[in-house]
Amino acid sequence: MASLIDAARIIVKDCLQVKKDEKVVVIADKPSRKISRTIWEEAKKIGSEAIFLEIIERSNHGEEPPLPVAELMKSCDVFIAPTSKSLSHTKARKEANKAGCRGATLPGITEDIMKRTLTADYEMIKERSLNYSKILDNGSEVTITTKSGTEINMSIKGRKGHPDTGIYTERGSFGNLPAGEAYIAPVEGTSNGVIVVDGAMAGVGILKEPIKLVVENGYVTDISGGHEAEILKKLLDKHGKEARNIAELGIGTNDKATITGNVLEDEKVMGTIHIAIGDNSTFGGNVQVDSHLDGIINKPTVKIDGKVIMKDGQFV
Repeated sequence: MASLIDAARIIVKDCLQVKKDEKVVVIADKPSRKISRTIWEEAKKIGSEAIFLEIIERSNHGEEPPLPVAELMKSCDVFIAPTSKSLSHTKARKEANKAGCRGATLPGITEDIMKRTLTADYEMIKERSLNYSKILDNGSEVTITTKSGTEINMSIKGRKGHPDTGIYTERGSFGNLPAGEAYIAPVEGTSNGVIVVDGAMAGVGILKEPIKLVVENGYVTDISGGHEAEILKKLLDKHGKEARNIAELGIGTNDKATITGNVLEDEKVMGTIHIAIGDNSTFGGNVQVDSHLDGIINKPTVKIDGKVIMKDGQFV
């Protein structure tokens, strides 16, 4: 297994291809301090103008960073954010990319995840991710079923599929690390049915008992499933109705990833899909809220416009 330094070097040199004299800001918080400093040290070795910045830990995924940090993100060439709470679905991240800054977020990453998942074959991950993003791009209606009880329909008509390839070298490009998914924002108000999250849930972790979500006209209207379902309810109740919006459909494409309870890795696991609730404004949707929570679903069968693209977790 690669060392932490090896993994940090891959992030800086291969995934983001940081160049000498580029302005690079590494955004940390207390839980991510060691990993962030290791990445910062690798950025310095290249000869970049590397800036290490630590913010107070956010209260939840999707909460905006302080305004001065958002301004700095817009004025750099590269940003790298291994913060414990995700900055992926924030206005600050979106504005930084719009200004031409490229970057990656690594929310909640651990040393083990870095060492394991950054040794994957990213050319294969790129190929899978591009392939399934194109399928999503060209699709209109999605049906997802599982043996555990998921049965939900949603429209993706007119929405753009996004590949998370792990290679972010173009001006304004962005993604997660570790990478490995294809994802899309379903059309608001079109999702109906039942979702049974049986793998892991952002904000909760690996599930001892599945969480059942009843969805009506694009919103989660009922949550059941024991203690972990109660935790999820409390997280959502902080942010009102929009936090219950069906925000994302994602397909995992990283064969090295495993379900660990850390959504950063969990949502990339090949053979799973994830459905997120909350904000989708940063990847083609219309709902903006300070919350974005992914639920991991094992061994799904996925149909797009009646055609099976995944059967019981196996790509077709």
